[in-house]
Amino acid sequence: MKLDIKLYRGYVNDQELVVFGHVFKSWAPDKYEIDRRGYRHAKSVYKMFTISPIKNATVQLNFKELEVVTKTTDDGYFRFNLPYNRFLDSGWHEYSVSCKIGEKGVVERGELLKPFKSKLGIISDIDDTFLISHTQNFFKKLYVILTQNIDNREVFDDVVPHYRALSRAGQEEGQFNSFFYVSSSEWNLYEFILQFARKHGLPKAVIKLKSIKTGLGDFLFTGRGGHDHKFIKIKDIISFYPQLQYVLMGDDSQQDPHLYERVTKMFPMNIRAIYIRQTSKRQKSKVKEVLENIEDLGVATCYFTDSGKAIAHSKKIGIV
Repeated sequence: MKLDIKLYRGYVNDQELVVFGHVFKSWAPDKYEIDRRGYRHAKSVYKMFTISPIKNATVQLNFKELEVVTKTTDDGYFRFNLPYNRFLDSGWHEYSVSCKIGEKGVVERGELLKPFKSKLGIISDIDDTFLISHTQNFFKKLYVILTQNIDNREVFDDVVPHYRALSRAGQEEGQFNSFFYVSSSEWNLYEFILQFARKHGLPKAVIKLKSIKTGLGDFLFTGRGGHDHKFIKIKDIISFYPQLQYVLMGDDSQQDPHLYERVTKMFPMNIRAIYIRQTSKRQKSKVKEVLENIEDLGVATCYFTDSGKAIAHSKKIGIV
């Protein structure tokens, strides 16, 4: 039996630390190359979605003076929510998680974020917000996932300068505003998203995805289904760092406008601006209605096709 751990970027505030990951009795999804061509790429994607998590595996977290043990859930997932009030410098910090089953043992290292003091946090969707994905067309999206490797996937024009400007806004040299990428894609695609963001120079972020999928049938419906998990994850981030004002970035291909309206109603003092990318030829009247309702709560909104318009809006309202 193979044994593998996949860790995700965690985060910490002045009272609590959060770290999470998966344990597998196969290779983790990130072990399959994402820069292969042709059928080899499709084969890698298939293998990412036909993995075998281990339930009830014992895992140990080591961070600074902390040593804590827990067990994985039915889908191989583990999460540590721990009290933590020791002093910690702002920035990224390394942690490790180990697992031993019988004679096999594995240790992986990950990172967690302690945000710099700032006024701004940025929560962004991924598909069709910065990564061109064609989510409105199921078959086209599937075709792109199976045939386009990481070198062939593209970002929208001017997304990177906009996100970088938001990352730097109000910060001194070497510091940054915190980014969170929240998506309906599954944990299987974590490494692809991580490498894609790195390749295009997008700000380093904590990434929050949907429950892992373990079979071909699951793969065919990747990124589909309800969006309540996104609402819960966004709510958790804002509740974890309630002192921040947030910029929410999304698109009109699925439920982002309605989702962000719910978030604004729950946190009317925390949302500074909402950006929605237009993904079809015409603006959607229902989306415009939702954004008008959000603006009634005193939150700036921008419905745009070209990120240049979004950058101009950010300058106009004074957040970059």
